[in-house]
Amino acid sequence: MSKNSAVRVLVIIASTRPGRLGRTVGEWFTRINHHVAVDCAAEIAIADLGQIGLPLLDEPEHPSSGNYHHEHTRAWSRLVADADAFVIVTPEYNHGMPAALKNAMDYLHEEWAYKPVSFVGYGNTSAGTRGVHMAKQVATTLRMMPTGATVALRIGDHVSDGLLLDDPSRDAAAHNTLRELVRLARVLRPLYRPDGEADAEAGPQPPLPGVTLRPGDAADAAELVVLQRCCWVPEAIANEDWDLPALHETGDDVRAWAESWKVWCAHLDGRLVGAVRARLDGDAWDIGRLMVAPDLAGRGLGTWLLRFAEEQAPAEVRSFRLHTGARSHRNLALYERSGYRRGAAHDGVVTLTKPVLATAAR
Repeated sequence: MSKNSAVRVLVIIASTRPGRLGRTVGEWFTRINHHVAVDCAAEIAIADLGQIGLPLLDEPEHPSSGNYHHEHTRAWSRLVADADAFVIVTPEYNHGMPAALKNAMDYLHEEWAYKPVSFVGYGNTSAGTRGVHMAKQVATTLRMMPTGATVALRIGDHVSDGLLLDDPSRDAAAHNTLRELVRLARVLRPLYRPDGEADAEAGPQPPLPGVTLRPGDAADAAELVVLQRCCWVPEAIANEDWDLPALHETGDDVRAWAESWKVWCAHLDGRLVGAVRARLDGDAWDIGRLMVAPDLAGRGLGTWLLRFAEEQAPAEVRSFRLHTGARSHRNLALYERSGYRRGAAHDGVVTLTKPVLATAAR
């Protein structure tokens, strides 16, 4: 990460119970820090443990080995490894942290090491501070670096009918927390990424060895037709809708994308294994037809392609936008982990948007 490149901040929502306040608090922290993230060149994404759904630790080998047998562990590993810093939003349960948070931290080892972490605690009598204190002990054992700045919310003072009340002093504490976190991430970078990182202009590095990415051309049309039909059949089944354009387009239709879209194709050993397209619409960067070969799903290619597409946006872009089926739960989870927020569904289609928080990253 160069001095001016974006710091990737992962906001981890610790509570998983129905009726939890954690999602509201995490979204508040992200929203209230929008301008701070721009100023600090930071990108904020939310990881909701309630949606990620890790089972109780079920890996047969010690996390320090990095040898993960289950895909849910590998997906969690990729998400945490990709982050530069963390904000843990946690309640206090019986003077301690939630079991789901302890479980999520125990799953991994090197992915946490030397990265800074801040806490947003909430609760009743102690405003969540005892839960935060317990979480800090675990974090330091994992060689994470807690910041001095934190946010503590006493539910009786800050919450009414499940919503956060306005509080300028609490907002200021959140701003200071993010600023300190980003500063530490930049200083600690040589420790947690000792081998450095490719130049930002080269884009994010592929998650699988041997994968290459290049602009799509007419020669890719036949493989794109086959790939998107493989990818959209499960979408049609999930959404009970077989009238999806991706299932009916011909090679000529795909070749016509070039008239209004920029298209990129991922190849592995001579095979087209993924693709994405994007175009400018006003000040929004529309991203679509994000697809990964079914046999390689869950290995980080979708996240990699999405980030690459975002990085190709022109300087005038103020938001990213994409669409998926209302019942495409796997897609929705991927996009929300990447910082997108869903809007209302219309005719079975959900539009998701994400503000451009750090133009320095592109």
